[in-house]
Amino acid sequence: MECRACPLACGIDRSVHVGRCGVKGLTIAKYYLHPFEEPPISHKNGSGTIFFCGCNLRCAFCQNFDLSRARRGKTITPEELTDLFKALEEMGADNINLVTPDHLIDELCEALSLYHPDIPVVYNSSGYVTLNALEKISPFIDVWLPDLKFVSPSLSLRYTGRADYFDYAKEAIAFMAQKKIIWSDDKKLLSGILVRHLALPMCTADSFKVLDTLKELLPPNAPISLMRQYTPMGEIENFPELSRRLTPREYRRVVDYALSLGFENLYAQEKSSAETDFIPHWDF
Repeated sequence: MECRACPLACGIDRSVHVGRCGVKGLTIAKYYLHPFEEPPISHKNGSGTIFFCGCNLRCAFCQNFDLSRARRGKTITPEELTDLFKALEEMGADNINLVTPDHLIDELCEALSLYHPDIPVVYNSSGYVTLNALEKISPFIDVWLPDLKFVSPSLSLRYTGRADYFDYAKEAIAFMAQKKIIWSDDKKLLSGILVRHLALPMCTADSFKVLDTLKELLPPNAPISLMRQYTPMGEIENFPELSRRLTPREYRRVVDYALSLGFENLYAQEKSSAETDFIPHWDF
């Protein structure tokens, strides 16, 4: 079947050949209880996180570089994926967290049709996803967890290879923002949307535009996460501006701007988040 799952619409039969996302079929690198997501996602026991391999973006600075470039991983079937859902539930996971799912819509819909977990399902997305894909998978999703990386086409082209990133991400987040936000009594996100933005060196002006966009698209009570965790890694040899971590002043300006816009639920990170210790060790 010709794959049209993501904005690249490569048309490759991914049951036979590798698509532009870098993978055939359904490939995973790790599943476990992840304690380092935002508090309403990891919550008490940890988020039941499944890291998928391949990606339809090519972020030069990717912290999961081996995964996004499909340098490792284990290929499984949708039926085997449902076994992982059940295993994570038995471990006490607070949710099932599908990381980098945008190129795997068909396989994920098949798995979730076979078995839907009794805990919230989280769609952990780069934001580079089509409305058709979201409409297809939305009946199975409780919590949307997208990035909004860039507004500037020149920045997204430079760092991800996709000048049209914002066009897709804005439309995707507008769709996701329609999901009703529901919290448990102990502050776990049961339904709705939480948007992430990774602040990057020398990109403060674009971060302000990202926050302006989120203010326009999101309901007032929607949580947002401003990530300080950028660590130089990946393929950044040709990007000297990415060879350092974020300065305290750069990050403070982004947080202060978010506060000035009146976001009600804002998650920020400590300087210590920008360490490789928080990146998982891959099993496959």
